[in-house]
Amino acid sequence: MHVKITVYGAEQKCASCIHLPSSKETMEWLEAAVTRKYPDYPIEFTYCDITMPQSEEEKMFAEKILEDEYFYPLVVLNGEVVAEGDPRLPNIYKKIEASA
Repeated sequence: MHVKITVYGAEQKCASCIHLPSSKETMEWLEAAVTRKYPDYPIEFTYCDITMPQSEEEKMFAEKILEDEYFYPLVVLNGEVVAEGDPRLPNIYKKIEASA
């Protein structure tokens, strides 16, 4: 089982996220929490700045965020959206366990 978690965001916080951590900070605490809980799982973390997407998948999600279809930070696990705005660890843990 290989899990890839991508966190999408931007330097500037979204209007509804003013009091929350930045997208990059979200990815950092998410990576720390997940790797602490699942030390033996092969989990890859990637950060995507929505202003500079690299792959086709990144471009698709970045476009949807820019078109206000999703809030950022957006957390995508193996191509599936698992959280947006203010991600909740229990929900992310469930998705990781379901993909095992």
